[in-house]
Amino acid sequence: MAGSVYGTVFRIMTWGESHGKGVGVTIDGCPAGLALCEEDIQTYLDRRRPGQSRYTTARSESDQVEILSGVFEGRTTGTPIAMIVRNMDQRSRDYSAIMDVYRPGHADYGFDSKYGFRDYRGGGRSSGRETIARVAAGAVACRLLAQYGITVTAYVKSIGVFEVQSARFDLAERDRNPLAMPDPVAAAEASDFLERMMAEHDSAGGVVECLVDGMPAGVGEPVFDKLDACLAKAVMSIGAVKGFEIGDGFAAAEARGSENNDSFYTDGDGKVKKRTNHSGGILGGISDGSQIVLRAAFKPTPSIARDQQTVNRMGENVQIAIRGRHDPVIVPRAAVVVEAMTALTIADLLLMNRSAKI
Repeated sequence: MAGSVYGTVFRIMTWGESHGKGVGVTIDGCPAGLALCEEDIQTYLDRRRPGQSRYTTARSESDQVEILSGVFEGRTTGTPIAMIVRNMDQRSRDYSAIMDVYRPGHADYGFDSKYGFRDYRGGGRSSGRETIARVAAGAVACRLLAQYGITVTAYVKSIGVFEVQSARFDLAERDRNPLAMPDPVAAAEASDFLERMMAEHDSAGGVVECLVDGMPAGVGEPVFDKLDACLAKAVMSIGAVKGFEIGDGFAAAEARGSENNDSFYTDGDGKVKKRTNHSGGILGGISDGSQIVLRAAFKPTPSIARDQQTVNRMGENVQIAIRGRHDPVIVPRAAVVVEAMTALTIADLLLMNRSAKI
């Protein structure tokens, strides 16, 4: 299977299946000397761990990470960093009823068409559990970016039609509610909405917003490897992402040039800044030194416990209702995945940028 490797200099390969022995990642290209321990990575993994609220799957996994190589006496050695999270609570029997049935909204049919078989136990490589490996690698990337004064922060912007309001924005609130929304009012409204969806055996989608602060100007390539193009690929590679925006995104299509352009000025210290940030921190595929703002739209969880029409491998029309343990909304656990893929992309391009000039 191709396509399990991401990055050029800071390069990762993820491996493992949802119901196999575990999932993991190997990082190649991380500089030596970076302070790193398992607790640094566990903090990020705990944010996507299942079973923490009634709005996540009841699968009971501690998701404890083990660093197998690449770290000695608390610092990276410059050699490949291998990490594993072992699966402890698989219930493959929950999927036996759909082993020959293509679930609506899932990768089953496409996977079977491509490979001639599929791992029906939770989706195999197509499972959201694969993102554990991305988050573990992203935690290392965040540690590296911190050395450059760069921070990456993601949170849930909206669930259904219930959206965080700027007047009530409080980032600390993100970690105080199970929906990872930095607005207590929006979180309460979204919780009520999800209760209705669960009662109706339905699910919901939403939007994750991610901010990058401390980004220097001049990172990214002007043609195929544009910073925004690379971020789009990274974020769109996350399962269930169906839309991506930078800055004003699609709203820019309705604006005038006089409204959309960001005016430059020089501050009292002689530093070039912008008065607005409609561009989302990227112009011409290169960072402009302002805050990077991106958004990812996630579709509703496709596994729902209500009757749906589909077909099986024999080409017969059948009816299915998905059983087992599934999230009624995946967006709260996906925020840290967006954060991880953003950090991995920026870390990679930042290291590539060191060869841009003498």
